[in-house]
Amino acid sequence: MRKLLLIILSSLLWSISFADEGLWVPLFLKNYVFGKMQALGLKLTPEQIYSVNHSSLKDAVIIFGGGCTAELISPMGLVITNHHCGYSFIVNHSTVAHDYLTNGFWAAKMSDELPNPGLTATFLIYMEDVTNKILPSLPQNITEEQRQQIIDATSKRIIDSVARHWNYKYDVQIRPFFYGNQYIMIVTQTFKDVRLVGAPPSAIGKFGGETDNWMWPRHTGDFSLFRIYANRYNEPANYSPNNIPYRPKEFLKISLKGYKKGDFTMVMGYPGYTQEYIPSYGINYILNLVDPTRIKIRQAKLDVLMPALNQSPAIRLMYAKQVSRIANGWKKWKGETKGLRTLAVLKEKRDFEQRFIKWTQQSPQGQKYNGLLSAYNQIYKQMDTVARANIYFYEAVYTTNIFRYASRLTKILKKMDTAKSEKAFNTLKNRLTKTVNSFLEHHRLYIEKTITDRMFDFYYHDLGKQFIPASLILVINKSNNLPKCLAQAQNFLRTGSSFYLFTSSIFLNTSGLAKIMKKLSMRDYPKYSHDLEGDILLRLNNEFSSIYINRIYPKLSFYQLKLDSLNRLYMQAQMLFEKNKHFYPDANFTLRISYGTISGYSPRDAVQYNYFTTLKGVIEKDDPDIYDYRVPKRLKELYEKKDYGPYADSDGTMHVCFIANNHTTGGNSGSPVLNAEGQLIGINFDRTWETTMSDLKYLPSRCRNISLDIRYALFIIDKYAGAHRLIHEMVLVK
Repeated sequence: MRKLLLIILSSLLWSISFADEGLWVPLFLKNYVFGKMQALGLKLTPEQIYSVNHSSLKDAVIIFGGGCTAELISPMGLVITNHHCGYSFIVNHSTVAHDYLTNGFWAAKMSDELPNPGLTATFLIYMEDVTNKILPSLPQNITEEQRQQIIDATSKRIIDSVARHWNYKYDVQIRPFFYGNQYIMIVTQTFKDVRLVGAPPSAIGKFGGETDNWMWPRHTGDFSLFRIYANRYNEPANYSPNNIPYRPKEFLKISLKGYKKGDFTMVMGYPGYTQEYIPSYGINYILNLVDPTRIKIRQAKLDVLMPALNQSPAIRLMYAKQVSRIANGWKKWKGETKGLRTLAVLKEKRDFEQRFIKWTQQSPQGQKYNGLLSAYNQIYKQMDTVARANIYFYEAVYTTNIFRYASRLTKILKKMDTAKSEKAFNTLKNRLTKTVNSFLEHHRLYIEKTITDRMFDFYYHDLGKQFIPASLILVINKSNNLPKCLAQAQNFLRTGSSFYLFTSSIFLNTSGLAKIMKKLSMRDYPKYSHDLEGDILLRLNNEFSSIYINRIYPKLSFYQLKLDSLNRLYMQAQMLFEKNKHFYPDANFTLRISYGTISGYSPRDAVQYNYFTTLKGVIEKDDPDIYDYRVPKRLKELYEKKDYGPYADSDGTMHVCFIANNHTTGGNSGSPVLNAEGQLIGINFDRTWETTMSDLKYLPSRCRNISLDIRYALFIIDKYAGAHRLIHEMVLVK
């Protein structure tokens, strides 16, 4: 078995493919498709892209926070990423009086750059294939649980050894690739002082809002600027006013030359999650259960939240992050289902599987894998009910604001119950009060109640009794039986299924809580613990959590373990079945490279899209009555004067966005788009809506990634914002 795996991986690493598809691991770039990249125009060597011993492009590309990519663009630690990647931090710094989200923010000098607690920048130091150190340690005929235990133990020994070698200067992890057929060690270094430097107003950085999200043509100036700070030794350090700008090993030079159709493009970044090799049963599961359920629940939330954003600037700031997060997935999944159906991906998978089954029946190599697909079919059928419950729990309960709030309260109360001193108790008591006040200050209960009504209705009517908490039945029954006059007295528009919850919980109606908190001491806590810990909101949240922990998670984990085993075998089998195909590993938020060319596309009959957009399109979309389309006055003036500085294209227009056929996915937001010389020409931020199914099936002829033209970002920084000091830091190649 181990010999067979090595044969598969050897073939995997040395075969050459001539498709533009792929999320390639840079460690093996020379063995992957480097020849094809050169044929398309690349003028770099593999070592200029990825090197352990010398600075290379990999040293200029970072993980930004927990889910985006960013790149260094100056020798003083200046970082550029997407506006939507920096969105939550821009919102955090915004108030009604200083609304940086609406009006933009530009630090006049370094001392004005704003710290962001919790924001990190992570550099890849190196990668190493450790497959031969892990898989040979596995005995034959062991269970999946035993296999994972051995892998975990072996990985820990390797990680501990490497961490000690570097004197714990770096973080070390080992990640599975190809569903556990290959293992790669990732060594990284994380900086914790990352400050906001500049962000355009939402009318530029989020132009088009959720209407234009995932769409082409696009006119969004989706960028923001941050800076990494370090201690005087250029090492990671917690925030301190004494920290200085980080001095990078490498930063990107910026091209002002632009691009034309057919030009080579390369994207480097940290794509999050793809499933290119799952069977038809997995596609069917996503197409007919997962995506439709998530879309339905998120649609209900958006129906409440989207109109609320226009009620006041304060409410917009309260809910902007939440709406952005909900709407992004909602629209992506709608496009994904449309693309899967339009391109008949399910049929294509099934046609492939018919050929695969024939091979398993006739080939000596394939006989071992006979029955794999039948096993998949059985598991997906068995897990249907619990998988549905898991989606409803996550989308309708776990991510709903009042239950996230309830979980925070529960944790504090548990600590209060076991506090060892009056001082510790009072600290927790103050934290409890602050948590309650913060929630009520940053949320509107009539909005929360309307959303909760709809979530309760979904959860109660769409799931079986085994997943319904007793307290939910109680809340719904009491809500439906309350007199309407009481509902009016409480100033809610209608009773609704959560009315009893919102009028009975002391954590949502603070007059009762204030009386308790005034009297509360460590000695008297047992007297009031029932009112606090037994509050209907916390009781309901605890019952939901108990159902998930005891009835949903164990069964789902059981089925997932079986799927993990099948996925590993099916991956092996596909590699043997298609010996001449070059397989790239699914995305798992590790550094990858994709390549392609600038190209327009035709998404449907009689529709042909150009490969770039211009500022003219921004002006054409201007609508003062719609928040997402209010073009700033200054931008209009620059357009009228055609005052583009050195950033205009050779055709005289100000390009805004462009598309290419680079393979990207979530996590690639903020990734640099590089030309053949390795110079920055754009910032990746999206995909076209018609082909968001590329996480499951990528087609170079159809799929397009959307990028911001770096010259538009420079134009906004320089001509619009007047932040000339930032331009002077960069190296612009004319």
